[in-house]
Amino acid sequence: MGLNNFADSHCHLNYPGLMEQQSDVIKRMKKAGIAYALNVCTKLEEFDDIITTVDKYDFIYASVGVHPDNVNVKEPTTDEICHFSNNEKVVAIGETGLDYFRLKGDLTWQRDRFRRHIRAARDVKKPLIIHMRDATDDTLNILKQEKAHEIGGVMHCFTETLDIAKKAIDLNFYISISGIVTFKNADQVQHVAKNVPLDRLLIETDSPFLAPVPYRGKTNEPSFVIQVAEKIAHLRSEPVDLVAVGTKENFLSFIQKQ
Repeated sequence: MGLNNFADSHCHLNYPGLMEQQSDVIKRMKKAGIAYALNVCTKLEEFDDIITTVDKYDFIYASVGVHPDNVNVKEPTTDEICHFSNNEKVVAIGETGLDYFRLKGDLTWQRDRFRRHIRAARDVKKPLIIHMRDATDDTLNILKQEKAHEIGGVMHCFTETLDIAKKAIDLNFYISISGIVTFKNADQVQHVAKNVPLDRLLIETDSPFLAPVPYRGKTNEPSFVIQVAEKIAHLRSEPVDLVAVGTKENFLSFIQKQ
């Protein structure tokens, strides 16, 4: 496999598990041939730390956003998201979206938060990072209503069906596959990874979570995105370098750096 052929489209370098060993994690990432990574924000309170990290490295980028699961955090306005996104290292808006798995009851606030992120993304012309769990119909409907196709983005850690993947692609979104694809019973994710057009595919770790086989149960890190690419290449009967370079070029297009 060629060096610097991989891009981790979604990681959390400032989360516990990676933050304590951040410098070593990034050294291992570069040694493994990971050319780029996106350090994803999930609440405004962590944004300054994220920027401090990415400012040290020209190959790591940042996002700004508030995760749909996060409660008892600063609620972002559209103007605030736009303001924070003015930093040149911020290349995407999110992680945002809907999650009806962990939270129950009246989730109007979650949908309102999601809409503010989409409006900010359209205002600043930066792509969206979408988290979607047990909320497929509402997520896709809001993306349509808010004209998210005008800016596009990525469906992060995708676990839905191929039909849903095609609907997201029609809305100008990439499909990002995580280490879940290596899990024994991940038939649906594997089917998607096998059949999504390569030019709409991204790979990610979502580290420190979801470590791929053979590291399952351990702290995940960006260097492990290679195992994701290898599994996808096997499923598609394609060379690993083809998947690696293709998803890296897609990443650069996604963050508008080519």
